[in-house]
Amino acid sequence: MSITYKLKVLALLGFLILPASCKHKPKEPMNQDTSMLCQDAFWTEAEGKAFLEKQRATYTTEDDWLQREKLIRSQILKGTGLDKFPERCPLNPIFGEKRSFEGYDVRNVAFQSLPNVWVTGTLYIPANATGNLPGILSPHGHWDDPADYGRFKPDAQKRFAGMARMGAIVLAYDMVGYGQLKDFGWKHEHPMTLKLQLWNSIRGIDFLLLLGADPERIGVTGESGGGTQTFMLTAVDDRVKVSVPVVQVSAHFFGGCVCESGMPVHKDIDYQTNNVEIAACAYPRPLMIISDGDDYTRNTPEVEYAHIKYIYDLGGKGGNAEYANFPDEKHGYDYSKRAAAYPFLAKHLGLDLSRAMNPDGSLNEDGIVIEDQKALYIFDDRHPFPENAVRNNDDVKWN
Repeated sequence: MSITYKLKVLALLGFLILPASCKHKPKEPMNQDTSMLCQDAFWTEAEGKAFLEKQRATYTTEDDWLQREKLIRSQILKGTGLDKFPERCPLNPIFGEKRSFEGYDVRNVAFQSLPNVWVTGTLYIPANATGNLPGILSPHGHWDDPADYGRFKPDAQKRFAGMARMGAIVLAYDMVGYGQLKDFGWKHEHPMTLKLQLWNSIRGIDFLLLLGADPERIGVTGESGGGTQTFMLTAVDDRVKVSVPVVQVSAHFFGGCVCESGMPVHKDIDYQTNNVEIAACAYPRPLMIISDGDDYTRNTPEVEYAHIKYIYDLGGKGGNAEYANFPDEKHGYDYSKRAAAYPFLAKHLGLDLSRAMNPDGSLNEDGIVIEDQKALYIFDDRHPFPENAVRNNDDVKWN
């Protein structure tokens, strides 16, 4: 059965499924204890390195690390209020029309992560796709310049298309308060953004599986704030089989946005972790961290990757942990970082690398079309924004 046929069936079902009728509790209070937050450059570089050195002595066997991993996962879920998942209401997907390009097809989409809470994005699908294909979730970072914005950035669109050309179903989705939903009243800077964004990502995996993605070949990769979302999701959802966080895994920097460090996921009474340990919760699944020399990831080879490799070696899985560092480059998921990520994704997800890279290791991005931002919006005259849709953060109900 082709992916196109499955999408047609799902689009039809989207009109037949009745709106979810979950019972809701009142809106959550926002009076959290900010003393438990670790934000921005919470430590110096020396302090971050010292923390990892101290932690290394506390897990000297694979079992030691697995217990630590369990604790870290538990704190992320507790800190975001997701220690008890809300009911998984129907996704009720909405699909836009297919646009065909060289080696890949594109369809704008929306799905419900909670009743009447819509996640917007775009699917990039291999041309003439059949069978159970790998699925890749690709969150974006905090690029706010209207000319270079969110998932609409040229580099981002090249990434999504390149991974689809290799044979994956790619879901590029908007962070909370980004993209078209910003126009309807959603904001990114909100105390509950991390909780909703993480839940949206979990439901994003549900969506890929609904489309027929191979459950044993689900990957996630994103840059900057999308890198944070990559390792947070990987830490709490074992359905992620391959993780590639880009320019964000740092021993001393905890994330400068509410969607990264605005809830107590790093610290509690008698508990402390950092993003290196969170990223390492991918163990024993394949993990690649990509860094540059112009931000808080510049020490990756000697500090962050060295610690992750130590953890993977405890269980004899060192071959599953890799890194790529670009000391002369800046923050982003640009050409060289894509060229580093693709072989790793291809190796562990069973993708055809030759469709995105030349034999000499250079990228083959000829024919990839950079679309206008509004061309990547789902809601229009043919697909109107649902009348009962939640239009701002404060009206989200958690069942």
